[in-house]
Amino acid sequence: MNIICVDDEKLILEDTVSMIKEIEGVKTVKGYSKCKSALSHIKKYKTDVAVIDINMPDMDGISFAKTIKKISPDTAIIFLTGYSEYAVDAFQIHAEGYLLKPVSKERLEEELKYAVSNVFYHRFEKSDSRIRVITFGNFDIFVDGKKVNFKRSKSKELLAYLIDRRGNSVTRAEGFAILWEDGVYDRSMQKQLDVIIRSLRDTLREYDIDDMLILQKGTIRIVPELIDCDMYRLLDGDICAIDSYRGEYMSQYSWASALEGYMTRTTINR
Repeated sequence: MNIICVDDEKLILEDTVSMIKEIEGVKTVKGYSKCKSALSHIKKYKTDVAVIDINMPDMDGISFAKTIKKISPDTAIIFLTGYSEYAVDAFQIHAEGYLLKPVSKERLEEELKYAVSNVFYHRFEKSDSRIRVITFGNFDIFVDGKKVNFKRSKSKELLAYLIDRRGNSVTRAEGFAILWEDGVYDRSMQKQLDVIIRSLRDTLREYDIDDMLILQKGTIRIVPELIDCDMYRLLDGDICAIDSYRGEYMSQYSWASALEGYMTRTTINR
């Protein structure tokens, strides 16, 4: 995270900057006592979060926040103030956080993580990829911003597992075991699996994304390079993705617990 703090009270500014420096995942934090100086910084450098006093002498905080959003729409805003009556104005400009002074490190860290999560999903929604996959929480896939609807729930689950495998080939027997767990892989169930795979292909073809699915003799896989996935971003070390993860991964599928545990340990121990 790249963060700026803006407050005309020097001691409060120094204290806020000091607390933020101790929070894991923070890459840089700069403090400014003037709005104009902070705006110059935002114009030059990528800024994930701006923690600002709502009552500044050279520009009121609400106008300041609006200016920040014009320059850098993806920058999250967290207001710090001693006046609770500003809360309504703050939320009218869609501020990500609002904290009353004096603020504790714990509350500040909580608001920063929430703000970064909003930043991540806002950027994620504007991904250049046609195919966007959400795995944090429940599994869903979007094409050109529209949620994909599956005719069969097991077709959706099969795709979820293929995405979980990150491009590695899955045998038909393995796919069957995932979908039916203790079922017997006999001729009848092999035909049932054929129905599920065919339904998956038809759905992907309907959304013109069937090229993401590769069927070879006895195996099936997806092409991970064609999709933008929050889990892939996390495993690639994207700090915003890491901070957005809340310990739930494809929650509707029991087989997802293994990677869920790994990601949870990774985010805790980073």
